[in-house]
Amino acid sequence: MSQKGAQSGRVVWAVVPVLIVIALLIWKARDDAGSAAQPVAAQGVVATTPPPAASLPVEGFGDKAKQARRDKLKLLQAQLAEAQQRLDSYKASTKYPHDSRPISEHQDQIKPFAPITEDKPMRTQKGDAIPGQHLRTTQDRVFVSGQESVLLTVSLVDDNNRPLPLRVSRAVAHETQGGANINAYPPVALQFEDRGANGDAVAGDQTLSVRFQPATQGFATLAGTIRIEAYLQGDAGPGQTFFDIVYSPVVPAVWLGGAHEMMENGSLAFYLKANVKEPGRYVINARAYDANGKPFALLTFNDEVAAGAKEFRLPLFGKLVRDLKPAFPITLRDVEGFLLYENRFPDRAMMPRWPGAMHTSASYPLSSFSDAEWSSEERSRYLNEYSKDVSQAQNGINELEQAQP
Repeated sequence: MSQKGAQSGRVVWAVVPVLIVIALLIWKARDDAGSAAQPVAAQGVVATTPPPAASLPVEGFGDKAKQARRDKLKLLQAQLAEAQQRLDSYKASTKYPHDSRPISEHQDQIKPFAPITEDKPMRTQKGDAIPGQHLRTTQDRVFVSGQESVLLTVSLVDDNNRPLPLRVSRAVAHETQGGANINAYPPVALQFEDRGANGDAVAGDQTLSVRFQPATQGFATLAGTIRIEAYLQGDAGPGQTFFDIVYSPVVPAVWLGGAHEMMENGSLAFYLKANVKEPGRYVINARAYDANGKPFALLTFNDEVAAGAKEFRLPLFGKLVRDLKPAFPITLRDVEGFLLYENRFPDRAMMPRWPGAMHTSASYPLSSFSDAEWSSEERSRYLNEYSKDVSQAQNGINELEQAQP
């Protein structure tokens, strides 16, 4: 190699290290710049670049608030409707007092002395229903007191209500409650007949009847339930049915007949006379009929009464008359009453029934009756509480509506 070539080679080898150092410095500078741009990436977490401010869902937060407000408003409106309905319902149902009510609320009380009728399939001794045969039974009362009696009937009819042959082969009355003195009331045989006598309405009509009087037929001192079992015989074979009555030997009070009336604070009060033998809580029910023979009100007495000659006050409330507008005069009829016993059975002793009219009122102009709703401490308290519920729900709605942007 010439001297000139040797010098050139030395220059190249001298430049190479310098270039390497420069390259390393450039690489390190770039690496440091990348680390500075992504400081989180060095910790193993992928960093994301936040979107521009214009792309943030600012409107979404407002929509959620509006929806929450709408949901709360809907809830408050439902609470208001419920509270208002409760207030209106209570107010309407208590505008008349408890002891003077429209008889339309008590349809089962319009004819209290109607016989209790049952219609059920005729069954074999195994309990199987016999097709096309219906056993029909009636009893004219369930509660019996003193010398009262109960009339029982039984008949058999087909699907077209035509009578079928029936015979009561055996009937017996017996006490249903056990106890130490159960042997004091041995079973008593009864005779169902179809002869048009002893309570039977029509002879030979295939309806068999018996009148049972506990006081004279072995149960004079019993206070409890008496069951009358009847064993039947029809063309399709034997069957069975039973009747239950609740007997009390005590007659706690008797009607003396007659009544008088008095206008009191815009209402018409009826006073029914009775001789009370046993003091206690008495419940009396009477039906008010208008001049057209239409029942329109049930009048009730429920209070403690002392012994002696007493009067039961039954009010005909003024607003009830104003609202229903019955034709005068008013007849008080179908009166029933009993002495209520607490914590014992039987829970009552019946007064004698008074079927039909007991008293007919004078005629009064409608304007003589008050149109004011019934008031009492209890009613006022409930109305106040229900009104508070309405006001609270309404105030919540008002506040929410006023707070809307």
